[in-house]
Parts: sequence; structure tokens; C-alpha cells
Amino acid sequence: MRISVNWLNDWLGKPAEARDLAERLTMAGLEVEAVEPAAPPLPGIVVGEIVEREKHPNADSLSVCKVNAGGSELLQIVCGAPNARAGLKAPLATLGTTMPGGMEIKKAKLRGVESFGMLCSARELGIAEDSSGLMELPAELARRHAH
Repeated sequence: MRISVNWLNDWLGKPAEARDLAERLTMAGLEVEAVEPAAPPLPGIVVGEIVEREKHPNADSLSVCKVNAGGSELLQIVCGAPNARAGLKAPLATLGTTMPGGMEIKKAKLRGVESFGMLCSARELGIAEDSSGLMELPAELARRHAH
């Protein structure tokens, strides 16, 4: 069984580090097999906010989005997610990012329209199995540049 450290801390009402929680659970007689991060490190992934969304001129299932990634200019991203909409904040894989599956994000041309990154689902990030659309991030989340 996998248990979230955040959930345990909410339940206990007192924040603790994962290793401390594992030790406390072991001392209580529960076996802790491993302590693992919930997601792999994701360098190059930033918070992107879709500012505009238009229908792709050459594909019914694609959108052309203008995305604010915290830089001085909006990025044009071609996206196939059904939940892509103006105002949505989602993970954005910037050019040069290597995704958990090994794919490198490069400038691409999709059905004649250039794309400068990839808006991501939780599955594409290796966080969860859900691939029904973009991973929706909280509106209050700040945009930061990739390191």
C-alpha cells in the first residue's frame, strides 16, 4: 500500500519528514518497505498558463494555444487535450526537456503549425495514469522559469 506523506501529515496534524514518519510507523509495529518520491524529478517543467486557445486550422482535434511560461513572450503550443482553455494553468515541458519516458521536447511542426513545448497530462509526467487531458494546476500557483 502506498500512503502520501502529505495525507499522513494532515491526518496527524503535525508536519513531519518522510523518514521520521517511516520510523514512527515502524516503531508502532507497521512495516515500511520503502520511502519514495511521488514523482520523478522534472527539470525543464514549468507552470504554463494558457492565455489564448484557438482551433487548429488543419486539425479538428488540435488547438493552438498561446502560453505564458513566465518569460517576456508568449509561447505557441499545439495541444490535443480536450480541456485546454484560456485561464488554465498546466505543466509545460519547455524545449530541451527530457520527459520521464525519454522523449526530448523539441520545436515541432504539427499539421503545419509550429509548437515550442508541450503542455502535459499527469501520465506524461509519470505522476499518475490519468491521460484524459492536461493536468490542471491550482490557479494561485506561480509561474517560474525552468532551471
